[in-house]
Amino acid sequence: MFAVLYRWKLKPGTEPQFREAWKAATGTIRARYKTGGSRLHRNDDGELVAYAVWPSREAWVEARKLPSTNPAAGAVMNACIEESFPTVFLEVVDDLLAPALTVSALPA
Repeated sequence: MFAVLYRWKLKPGTEPQFREAWKAATGTIRARYKTGGSRLHRNDDGELVAYAVWPSREAWVEARKLPSTNPAAGAVMNACIEESFPTVFLEVVDDLLAPALTVSALPA
């Protein structure tokens, strides 16, 4: 398994549009390439960070050579980004991540 970490600083007021476009883009990528999907986070500096899981680095590299799975969503995301930071490539060596929990499922 292979993971990719993306980080962006958005233009003020564009987070809602970015998040909707990110969901759309991630959905089409996941469907076409059978990826493990992605999680979007906000760090303490207000930047958005996405962690995407792919079957292999080779699958990610090959997908990058092909046309976008959702050009409209990509255009919205790009319009919202003030600054993109270098992509971080991660080889998964141990995996203890549980499926996503809903807020109501978390202990009080």
